[in-house]
Parts: sequence; structure tokens; C-alpha cells
Amino acid sequence: MAIEFRLPDIGEGVVEGEIVRWLINEGDTLREDQPMVEVMTDKATVEIPTPKAGRVARILVPQGKICAVGQVMVVIEPSGGGAAATAAATTGHQPPANAAAPTPPSSAYATPAVPAMAPSLVVPVAAPQFQAKVLATPATRQLARTLNIDIRTIAGTGPGGRISREDVQRVYSQGGAVSRAPSPAKEAAVASPTVSAAPAIATSAPPAVPTPVVLGAGDERIAFRGVRKKIADNMLRSTQSAAHFTYVEECDVTDLIAIRDRAQKRAGERGIKLTYLPFIIKAVVSGLKKYPIVNATLDVSREEIVLRKNYHIGVATATQSGLIVPVLRDADKLSLYQIAETVGPLAERARTGKASRDELTGSTFTITSLGKLGGMLATPIINFPEVAIMGVHKIKEVPAVRDGTIVIRQVMNLSISLDHRIVDGYEGAMFLQHVVALLEDPTQLFMELV
Repeated sequence: MAIEFRLPDIGEGVVEGEIVRWLINEGDTLREDQPMVEVMTDKATVEIPTPKAGRVARILVPQGKICAVGQVMVVIEPSGGGAAATAAATTGHQPPANAAAPTPPSSAYATPAVPAMAPSLVVPVAAPQFQAKVLATPATRQLARTLNIDIRTIAGTGPGGRISREDVQRVYSQGGAVSRAPSPAKEAAVASPTVSAAPAIATSAPPAVPTPVVLGAGDERIAFRGVRKKIADNMLRSTQSAAHFTYVEECDVTDLIAIRDRAQKRAGERGIKLTYLPFIIKAVVSGLKKYPIVNATLDVSREEIVLRKNYHIGVATATQSGLIVPVLRDADKLSLYQIAETVGPLAERARTGKASRDELTGSTFTITSLGKLGGMLATPIINFPEVAIMGVHKIKEVPAVRDGTIVIRQVMNLSISLDHRIVDGYEGAMFLQHVVALLEDPTQLFMELV
């Protein structure tokens, strides 16, 4: 009898995933545990193997589409199975009644067209209708919280009334519904025919629907999905939610280079490659402990700032699929050598797509660098939902004045982008100055109780 393979429950509240790439084709003969499909969730990209040996009878969810947990992805005819059994199985591929319904892939760049409302329009106010049960992904719920929209008031257009990002954006463009339910007294007042005037709804023009691109000779289309689409969504969400500002400072790393060169000899004896990154991470952790507001996040739903007590450092890593941020957990508890031993293999697993979900989530502060291509400075985009990200730039020789004498020093710039809603300019500047001071006099790193 044919096997209907459903998207398994991956955990951590994941209710759906995007089919990034099928590693098999219809008609292929499979061996047990053969890699079958790459699925991207809100957390990470995972590779799912085939459960049994057999033949691929039918692929039901194409690449680039969203598949709900519990929805049939593929039908496999076990070795020795008959065509009749396969045909019977492929006709019943709907998800079970208690499974989340699939939605088309969301796009932060496209919003359904809605009628524009005059800015001075005054409309009768009606009490919002609250749904008893809301079907929506965690990402959609987070978007609603960010936009101060009560998701219970939104009518979902997806299967089974499921609410999509486009539904949230549509309501927001029409004026939105506040994120708190009105009290019974307010509902009664709103419903009363004696209300003399209703407040005007402040509106803005809805986001324009993108115009299709007309191809020229030799132009090529590349699917905008998978990791690249997830990166785009996260970058847009960060720029739309955080009030970015950037502060830059010069850092003389001449002494750091000398100490690192000496330490590298001992590290080499242990088979460890010691770069500058472990020193930078230790300096950052020290700064985060001294200025905890930089190691924070904003809980919009409760209107609270959360000061993180863990020091999980994200290290932005370039991969063929785009920029990925593996996470070095509890960096404050690791020595320089331990950081060097851990961060190298961690970045390599991210580059090769072998990093686990846990290794790609949960960072509290992120460091990004282009290494030798680091340039003079940049304004990195904050890794949502953090409140700060630090850019490390190219080291170069420059003339500098020291004790009245012009000397050659090794200098680099550090830039930090911060969420001005949470971090004041003074605190952000003091944090970066603290990091610079430790890197300019790295002997202090060994005296810090970090």
C-alpha cells in the first residue's frame, strides 16, 4: 500500500514550512533514509529523509510552496507495491482535520490592492468582532504585534479562515485595529446611537502593488524563495520595526595583532586556528555586561524591554544561499581558545547547510564582518529581534601620531547599528568605546572577569 508522507511536527511551535528543494523526482527509486526534501521553517532549513525504500509515485507540494504540518507532501509506493494502491493513495492527500491548512508563500513586498481612503474620512465606529480561534503562523502573529494590530479582529482569507501576512498588511493599510480588546463599557458606548461623533481614522495610502518586470534581451529570472526570501523578509521586518542609527569608531589593533600572533603559536600546538574573532567576541561580551541595554529585546505585545541574561553571540556568515547567522551560545563562559575551537566549525556547518536549528536561533547580539573585504565602514541592519549589531571592518596600515611622533599603526573601524527606540546614543557610544578600549589594550581582556 502506498505511503502518504506528511510534513512532520518539527517542534518549537512550527506549523508550516516552505519547500525549498526536492532532492527526488517522480518515478525515482528510493532507498530508506535517502535525503528527500529541504524544508525551510521560521527557525531553519532542515533536510528530511525518506521513511522507507520504494518508488516516488507523486510529489504533491511543488518547490517554493508552503506545506502545513500534517499535510501530505509526497506519495511513495513501497518496494513491491502495486499501481492500484498508489492511485488510491494519491486521491486522498488532504491534511487531517486537526492539521493547519496550507497558505501560499507570503511576500513582504506584495500586498493585495485595497481602495485608498481619504485622510480626512470619518466613518462610523463599530465594535470589533473577535474570533474565538485564530489560525496564523508565529511570523504572522509577530507582524500583527509589531503593527499594533489585534489579530483576533482580522478575517483570514486563507483555507479554513487562516490569516496570512497579506491579511495583516491589508488591515494595517486600512487604518488597523488596536491590539487591545475594548472593555464592555466602551463597546456599549460605541454601539449606542447617541454617540455624536466618531474619531477620524488616521490612514495612509496602502503599499503599492509592484508592477511586473518587463524582461529585456538576455535577462534571467531566478526564483525569489528559500533562504534568500527568508533573509529579505527578516531584513525588511527589521528596518520597518527598529529605529536604526549607526555609530562608528576607529580602533588601533597594533597591540592586538602582536598578542594574537604570539597566542597563535600555542594555539597551533593544540590544532586550533586563532583569528581575531575570539578577541572581538570577548570584548563584546564584556561590553554587554557593562551596558546590558545593548543585550536586550523589545516585547511589543507586553510593552516591556527584556534584558537578556545570556550572552549568545551571532556571527554573520556568508554562504552560497546568502547571509546566515550561526550562534555561539554562552560566549561569556568560554575561553579564547574554546571560542576559537567552537566558532570555526560552527561557521563551516552554516556554510555547508549542516547547522542545526538550535545553532541558527537565539542570538542576543550579532557581529558581522567581511574580513579582508571589510571596507572602511558600513551600516549593518539589526538582526531582528535584537537591538544592536556590530560591524568589523578592514585592518590597514595608517600614519598616526603617538607621543608627538608620526608612526605606522594597524587600524580598523568598528560600526554599530542600534535600535534608537531602546538604546540611547550615549549608551551605544559608551558600549562601542568599551569594546575599542579592550581591543586597543588586549591585556585587559585577560584581567576581565568574563
